[in-house]
Amino acid sequence: MSDGYLRQLVLDELDFEPSVDAVNIGVAVEKGVVTLSGHVASYAEKTAAEQAAQRVKGVRGIAEEIEVRYAHDKKTADDQIVQRALSIISWDARIPSGSVHVVVQQGWVTLSGAVEWFYQKRAAEAAVRKLSGVVGVSNKIEVTPRVQASDVKTKIVAALERNADIEANAIKVAVEGGGVKLEGRVKAWYERNLAERAAWSVPGVRDVDDRLTLA
Repeated sequence: MSDGYLRQLVLDELDFEPSVDAVNIGVAVEKGVVTLSGHVASYAEKTAAEQAAQRVKGVRGIAEEIEVRYAHDKKTADDQIVQRALSIISWDARIPSGSVHVVVQQGWVTLSGAVEWFYQKRAAEAAVRKLSGVVGVSNKIEVTPRVQASDVKTKIVAALERNADIEANAIKVAVEGGGVKLEGRVKAWYERNLAERAAWSVPGVRDVDDRLTLA
């Protein structure tokens, strides 16, 4: 697939995504690596644009350079963002009370603390990135391991084998402590995301080193 054709596919997917206004987003492609540039009106829209590009078959990597620009009269003070972030996190029943700490500097949110499951870490980030005034999120929440490495590997391999979209035999899983390393080859970018998600879904996983390459 040529870079020019892949660029058009990415542009079409951005136009198709209802949560993205693609007018101010630029797309460049070189050897299958997509660079997204320009600006959007919210951090949630920025995330949606990146996810839309990842869905396109043939994309081998993404360099995301989109800026979040709020109109001056719509900017939110950092202390207000902190209060709203803490409130929305406390309302989420999936996130243990008091487990997540929030710091905001010039609209950039940093999350810290510790949880038992990766989905809780992801839920906290998903909640705050929708808030008005947020320009970016650094998720430094730790996932505390509570299971044996052998159990982690067994559960990840089983999850990969259950997924019809993944050729599990082509993926090698290594586990040390709470860290997981994925190696092998997949046919598309979305399969790589599915394999990562399977690894992160197992309790006790603190880090996933994704070394999967596209066939």
